Amino acid sequence: MVERFNGRIEDVLQSHHFRSGEELEATLHRYVWLYNQQLPQSALGSKTPLQAMKDCHKLKPELFKKQPYYRPGCDS
Repeated sequence: MVERFNGRIEDVLQSHHFRSGEELEATLHRYVWLYNQQLPQSALGSKTPLQAMKDCHKLKPELFKKQPYYRPGCDS
């Protein structure tokens, strides 16, 4: 999964010219949201990464410190 994400983000970064750090940051945030919430992954049974995590949480909640949900930005 990580290799696929890295390969896809590399394509995005190589195909765009960013005029500022803010534009780059906004593009990266949009891509992470798209990848985690909108793009089904065959390795996850055609589920998005977020949906796969939520399904895993339902089966084994003891493995999680928090309930998975989408919150934009970095983990704190």
